Amino acid sequence: MHRATTDVHAHCMPVGLVEALRRDGDRYGIEIVTRDGTRTARIAGRVDAGPLRADFEDVDARIAAMDRAGVHTQILSSWIDLTAYALPVPEGARYARMFNELLAETAALHPERFLALGTAPLQSGSHASDELRHAVEVLGMVGVEIATTVDGRELDDPELTPFWRTAEELGCLVLVHPYESLAGRSLPRYFLRNLVGNPAESTIAVAHLVFGGVLERFPALRVCVVHGGGFLPYQSGRLDRGFAAVPKHTAAHLTRPPSEWLRRLYFDTVLHDPALLAVLVDIVGADHVLLGSDYPFEMGDPDPVATVEAIPGLDDEQRALILGGNADRLVSELAS
Repeated sequence: MHRATTDVHAHCMPVGLVEALRRDGDRYGIEIVTRDGTRTARIAGRVDAGPLRADFEDVDARIAAMDRAGVHTQILSSWIDLTAYALPVPEGARYARMFNELLAETAALHPERFLALGTAPLQSGSHASDELRHAVEVLGMVGVEIATTVDGRELDDPELTPFWRTAEELGCLVLVHPYESLAGRSLPRYFLRNLVGNPAESTIAVAHLVFGGVLERFPALRVCVVHGGGFLPYQSGRLDRGFAAVPKHTAAHLTRPPSEWLRRLYFDTVLHDPALLAVLVDIVGADHVLLGSDYPFEMGDPDPVATVEAIPGLDDEQRALILGGNADRLVSELAS
């Protein structure tokens, strides 16, 4: 196994999380409900996250899967449903602190194989800023995972300005992951909530970051969008056309075309098609594509290294960047 293989998109539950919520759930506003052997987290009495699968917290099985896939390092992040933005701010802040401390302990079980992205209580931009700083500067995390919406609010909401400012200052990675579904539609059939809803949700979220001027106000942000970025990298021309053709709707917060900001983002490899990954590399450059697996989900890539090896038209240097060189650079620059 080559050391420079780093998976930036790998979900987990920290070891001890379920026990902590069973013991002190009232403190965090989360109840663990077990029915017919299936565990679910009831968040703020109105949002259910489940099932809480055993493989989310099985460290030995995770290491074995990494070894089979030739992945040396995973950057652990929460299952996105457990970000718990539905909680009131005090409970959300307490929960994020507890979650991050347990996640740091989980990563420390195999420090040569694991890094971690924390969570942040985006219900409050100032609390999220404080927790991000604690996660990076105290717990040694390399960044944060956030959902595409915050209990119905978009990522360009002014409330989040302190969070984005701190993320830029720290130079840490911000992994944007879809949550909920496209425009409130439930998409109950054909697994479309995942197949179409997830990339569409990422597309909408990143479009808000672009057109809302977040990326222009904080140009040094290091944002990675999972699932190859949704649809945006491949529709950047349409966004540029909108910027030029209907500026009264699109240019209020921008001075440059959207494609310039899209090219500053990072994108993972979970596209399930080496030919499409070649298109992504052509659009944004090999230096902005990061290895991802979406472990342990069924829609993940069980062999992400082989997927990168199969991308047509890359030279060895480009392949090495995607497999781990880019992630290693981002982590090392944060550490410095």
